[in-house]
Amino acid sequence: MTTTAVDDVSIDDDHASGPSTIGSGRGLALLLVITGALGGLAAWIITLDKFELLKDPNFKPACSLNPIISCGSVMQSKQAEAFGFPNPMAGLVGFGVVVAIGMALLAGARFRRWYWIGLNIGTGLAAVFCMWLMTQSLYSINALCLWCTLTWCVTILMFWYTTVHNIKHGVVPAPEGLRRTVLEFHWVVPVLWYGVIALLILTKWWSYWSTLL
Repeated sequence: MTTTAVDDVSIDDDHASGPSTIGSGRGLALLLVITGALGGLAAWIITLDKFELLKDPNFKPACSLNPIISCGSVMQSKQAEAFGFPNPMAGLVGFGVVVAIGMALLAGARFRRWYWIGLNIGTGLAAVFCMWLMTQSLYSINALCLWCTLTWCVTILMFWYTTVHNIKHGVVPAPEGLRRTVLEFHWVVPVLWYGVIALLILTKWWSYWSTLL
């Protein structure tokens, strides 16, 4: 299995005096648009619920389903304002940027290498932040927010496939053996990543999940 369907791109070397530009295939562009839109939707809903909680501390978000899946508990935690303001506000901006980049790529845009590196760093930092929020949800807040979990999942995808794109086209230097392995088995990393998250969630609250069987 290859990345052709996800990342069939062209490189523009028309400007001999300047750096080359790199485009994107339709698959990667659509992935950025879809994941960015889903992340933006989650951030928007969390923001609306946060406003309701600020007006009424007894407000119960629709996604607060049981003692474990309790969005209200997560939203009222100090971790929900890691930068001094509600986290989803940063998500609204960040995911909006990703959608804009994806739409530009669909329209045929090509970007300089530094731009792709910037996208990789941005999505990488977002993935690290999401994993920090995950550990806080599991081991400090002791509750899950479904919309937050959605943002973790889409951020992982946009980060990983941006990385695959950059490795494929030499934006991120990698030995040829590693490059071939990444391109051939690109699906392994997100599958394993999701699997670890699911396993952590399952084992953390196994005593509760087992009562539902």
